[in-house]
Amino acid sequence: MPEVVYLRLDKESELPQLSLGSFRALVMIESEVAALWQNAVSDWLVRSGCLQMMAWGLGCSSWDDSVDWANIEQFAFGDIPDESFVLTSWHENQSLQEVMHFCKHFAGHPFAELRTTLLLHIAPEPREEEICSLYGDA
Repeated sequence: MPEVVYLRLDKESELPQLSLGSFRALVMIESEVAALWQNAVSDWLVRSGCLQMMAWGLGCSSWDDSVDWANIEQFAFGDIPDESFVLTSWHENQSLQEVMHFCKHFAGHPFAELRTTLLLHIAPEPREEEICSLYGDA
């Protein structure tokens, strides 16, 4: 059974230790954040085992880029092994429900099994019950 983990962060949050193995992340951005903090979160995602990241919300295209750069930097700008390549996408013109449906039913990695989905909510206030319910209905 796939696992779903909700985590809310804001620009004041410390980044927790994640023990999820290889996972996919749906990053829902509802707060503007500084580029340095965004880069730190992107690096944290990649180093924590994220192999597929889908960004939705405020400035989602920049999250696609920052996770790509974190993945490139992880391998010192050299070749990235297939099983460590992070797939990224941004979903500026789609509803959150559409992105959740894609994440739940179609997102995958060609070289790794992703059993866990991290619902990463970048927001001033948590909405765990609402977000998890939306994902469950996707």
